[in-house]
Amino acid sequence: WRTPFVLRRKKKIFKFCRSKCHKLFKKKRNPRKTRWTKAFRKAAGKELTVDPAFEFEKRRNVPVKYNRELWQNTVKAIQRVEEIKAKRQGHFIMNRLMKGKELDKQKDIKEVQRDLCLIKSPAATLKKMEHQIVEVIEEHSDQEEMVQE
Repeated sequence: WRTPFVLRRKKKIFKFCRSKCHKLFKKKRNPRKTRWTKAFRKAAGKELTVDPAFEFEKRRNVPVKYNRELWQNTVKAIQRVEEIKAKRQGHFIMNRLMKGKELDKQKDIKEVQRDLCLIKSPAATLKKMEHQIVEVIEEHSDQEEMVQE
C-alpha cells in the first residue's frame, strides 16, 4: 500500500496525496481551475507564493557524509524555518482579511447612512418635534403681539 505516483520525462515524479487527486489527474483536469487545490490557491493569491523559506525545501542530490553536529544544526534550522514560515503565512492571511474588514466597514457605514430613519429612536424624534412645536408657538405668539401693538 503506497501513494500513487506518475513518472514523467526527465525523471519528473508526481506523487498524489489521495485518490481524488490521482483521479482528477487521470481525467486531465487543470488543478488551477479546481478551487480546493494548492495550485488554485497560489494562482488566485490566496496563499503565499514567493518566500525565501521555500528555497530550503528544494531537493539536493548531493550525498553528505554523516556528522552528528551537522544533523543537530540542520534540525534546529528546519524548526526555525518552519516558525518563520508560519509567522509569514499568518501575516499574509491577516493582511488579506484586513482588506475584507475595511470593505465591510465601508458597507456598514453606507447602510447606516441610508437607513438612519430606522435606527433613530422614536423618543429622539418626539423631543425634536416638541422643540419645533414650541418654536412655532413662540413665533406665532410674537406675531400676534406685533399685530396687537
